[in-house]
Amino acid sequence: MDKLRDFLKTWPGRILLVLCLSPLALLGVESYFGGGIDPNQIAQVGDSSVGLSEFQTAVNNRRTEILEDVDDASLLNEDVLHEQVLKGLIDRTLLEQQAGKLGMTVSDDTINRLLRQEEIFEDADGNFSNDQFSNFLHQRGMTKDQLFSEFRNQLSLDQLNASIVGTAIYPMEGVSQLIDLQLESRNIWLHRFNWQDYVDEVTLSDSDIQSYYDANQDTLKSPAMVDLAYIQLSPQTVQVEDVNEEELQQQYDAYKQELGVEDERRVSQILLTGDDAQSRAESIKARLNEGESFAALAAAESDDPSGETGGDIGRFNASVFGNDAEAVEQALEGLSVGDVSAPIRTSFGYQLFTVTEDNSSEVPSLESMREELTARAIEYKRQEVYADKVTSINDLAADGFGIEDIAQQENVTLRNIEDYRKENNRSALSQPAVINQAFDEFTIQDQAVTAGIEVGDGEVWVQPSNYRPTETLSLSAATPRITQLLRQQKATALALEEAEAVAAGIKTPSDIGNQSISFQSLGELNRQTTVLSEKERGMAFSQQAEADAVVTMVSETEAGASLLVGDRIETEQQSVLSDAERAQTASIVRDNLGQDQLQDYLDYLRLVYQVEINESNMTNAQGH
Repeated sequence: MDKLRDFLKTWPGRILLVLCLSPLALLGVESYFGGGIDPNQIAQVGDSSVGLSEFQTAVNNRRTEILEDVDDASLLNEDVLHEQVLKGLIDRTLLEQQAGKLGMTVSDDTINRLLRQEEIFEDADGNFSNDQFSNFLHQRGMTKDQLFSEFRNQLSLDQLNASIVGTAIYPMEGVSQLIDLQLESRNIWLHRFNWQDYVDEVTLSDSDIQSYYDANQDTLKSPAMVDLAYIQLSPQTVQVEDVNEEELQQQYDAYKQELGVEDERRVSQILLTGDDAQSRAESIKARLNEGESFAALAAAESDDPSGETGGDIGRFNASVFGNDAEAVEQALEGLSVGDVSAPIRTSFGYQLFTVTEDNSSEVPSLESMREELTARAIEYKRQEVYADKVTSINDLAADGFGIEDIAQQENVTLRNIEDYRKENNRSALSQPAVINQAFDEFTIQDQAVTAGIEVGDGEVWVQPSNYRPTETLSLSAATPRITQLLRQQKATALALEEAEAVAAGIKTPSDIGNQSISFQSLGELNRQTTVLSEKERGMAFSQQAEADAVVTMVSETEAGASLLVGDRIETEQQSVLSDAERAQTASIVRDNLGQDQLQDYLDYLRLVYQVEINESNMTNAQGH
């Protein structure tokens, strides 16, 4: 397995993986797994196509990769996943066609030479093994020609990719300038003008509202909404009964099994039957306490054939005692070699036991683990009850029961969300998986209860009603939204106007304290500061100040307007980066530039090779 994992990291191993999303992952191969070309196309790319089964395989593999890093599957946006996977497959197909057009190919000799260097195909002596190679092909259902064809295609893509990404040029001088920018600092004074402080100065007319409505009807739409009834269940919300001794014993046995512990105690017994069995047992126990031999008394007094061998019944096996197993377990618990149990009544009669040999591993006793075993037993019961309840609710939903009836029958709290949105959803159920199910066409038409949707560590079932599709708002319905928007726009304009007026009066540091507004002195800041917003950071180092002077910078922001005053920009003389770190930074910059060039090249190929997406198949593949 280690050799296989190492192989999958090499260039030939990569073609066995499904990689298709980012520009760095365009060179994966899916065709091994499809068993041939799918006649149902998801997209036509020039003279080639992306098959439906190829697409679905890639989606499934990518979903699996993502869920290895994301615990909650409901957070995965399936629509975005499908779109990104399709883009990756189309990009790959474009590069394949272009590589063929440019005559990029690799000889069989080259492929043979590279394959012979792979450890996965080596025998015990380190030589290439035809048997290993044949077994590799057999396991994947491939022929040698198919493997060579895929390798040749892969290497051609590698050549084309390298010819684009590898030619990105960014001189060290430019890298040094980028680094130096991060070393700049200056003293900053800040005042923010909140647009809400200017709302009272804003006046709006009906014509203002009408004009905006006429110009922006396409954006003035009501959101798609439903009223959502739902029930939610998780193991933590399930109530379970108290744990009994039998369940504790089961957990203790499971614990010992997990440790790989076997009961190596050798046990002897004295079995007494008949009407006087109890009195005989008590008498024998007294004689044992006085030091008489257990083996001798077993031979003389036991009513079981084992008495002939001193009562020896071999290694302890609880199953031999049937319904009495728990009682015998308790009688033996804590006994050391040579100790004798108290007489216990079983379905066989009255029995006394002694441990004659114990080769068992050291294991904590059940009693010492009672608290931990109780918690384990409760959790086991909780998961069992939870699984049964999930199955029951799913069955009721499939049988057409409404969510109110399901909640009542299963004793689960019914909750409701009015005006549940398809877009910009900030409700308690904002996960993409829940939204997709709530607005599923079939679910809405039938107002049905969905199957369970995994959310976090539990599941949720939803039933939408009162569906309101997206539609253009009437003037009266849109007026409150337009009024709020125009008030903010006009108030922001007033805030910006005052900020510019104040800025005009500031030329030197002494002018800062002579204004009608108060500035916040932020001290010396660099480009990485988190004190400023992203937009403020963008302008904070946009202008240089003259010696003994300051510059003012004004910008509209989401909050209104910001006025920044800065003194002269200074640059640290000594870079914190070594020469090696600068070279590494240059490599990263060039790689990023190369990826940008690759995207530009792919945009060019989309003009050269016509790309048509089968929207119907795409919709079906997405499950819409």
